[in-house]
Amino acid sequence: MAIKQVICSGTPYEIGHAHGVAGAPEIERALAFYATLFMKHSKLDWPQVQELAKDFEDLIKTRWPRYYEELQGIADGSKRELVDIIALNVRTEIVFGQFSDGCTSLYYQGDGHSYQGQNWDWSEQQAQNLLRVTIIQAAIPTIQMITEAGLIGKIGLNSNGVGVCFNAIRAKGLDKSRLPVHLGLRMALESSSAMEAANTLERIGMASPAHILLGDATTAVGLEFTSSTFARIPINRDGYIAHSNHLLLSHANVCEPAWLDDSPIRLKTMEHNIAQLGARLSWDTYRALFEDETDYPCSINRAADPKSDNTATLFNIVMDLGEKYAEVRMGRPMAGDQGGERLVFAFAENRSF
Repeated sequence: MAIKQVICSGTPYEIGHAHGVAGAPEIERALAFYATLFMKHSKLDWPQVQELAKDFEDLIKTRWPRYYEELQGIADGSKRELVDIIALNVRTEIVFGQFSDGCTSLYYQGDGHSYQGQNWDWSEQQAQNLLRVTIIQAAIPTIQMITEAGLIGKIGLNSNGVGVCFNAIRAKGLDKSRLPVHLGLRMALESSSAMEAANTLERIGMASPAHILLGDATTAVGLEFTSSTFARIPINRDGYIAHSNHLLLSHANVCEPAWLDDSPIRLKTMEHNIAQLGARLSWDTYRALFEDETDYPCSINRAADPKSDNTATLFNIVMDLGEKYAEVRMGRPMAGDQGGERLVFAFAENRSF
């Protein structure tokens, strides 16, 4: 089944309404999917989830009214209650990171290019609820992203050549006065540079833990954060930043329980494969890094395993930030493009490779 494309423009409400109308079936299924997961992982029924989501409603309305209007538009367009759409967008904060979406991300400078990308791993059941969303706003960079239906921020590229990738982190702590993670992803996608995005998120503060990889044609930063700390991972001497699903830097007074045993393995595999490449980096060799099946099925290119809630790679995105160009492979990325549907995000007319 081809992923649905949604193009949104106009006021924040109009943007949300277009998302809600076009994505109504996917939003309905996504709500059912997460209702099941909230019950399974946290013993919360949907009315309890709604009550927890209400804790963020006034915060979003007061501090980020533009996002609040967009969420209202999604709710009206999909004929759902506003609190349902807020619940989707703060699902990370409601369960304190208990949903185990694991993924591997990489920024790499070489071959005269700045590449960024990731595999996004999550339950196969949610694959049918992904949307390709384009958001066109006045005086703000245009966004192209792959997102879960109903979520206003996720993974993608903007017209300034800023790439945004995401890794879930399961550290303890929640601050309901700060910015929810998925709204932070949207804010990053609206930035004019990687460093502007990092500075903005640090200034505001994040409600719960994660890692957001922020890159542009000139530089990148791996922004690790919890509800009380921030730490920046710079580009290393070999020209890259790699991350998976555990904290790499020190965060004072933060407890990070053991979670995905394969997270350090995936990171070491990525680092080993980059070392093997040496100076032979190209668009094709960069893309191939995400096809690795070492430690299968819990590999960089992850396959469904009933022991891990049937989590698999649902899509791969690779970006050339200088060219303002990205390719998305839906499903597991396979050599020779033998996998699923292939999508292109392009903001520049000419591409030099």
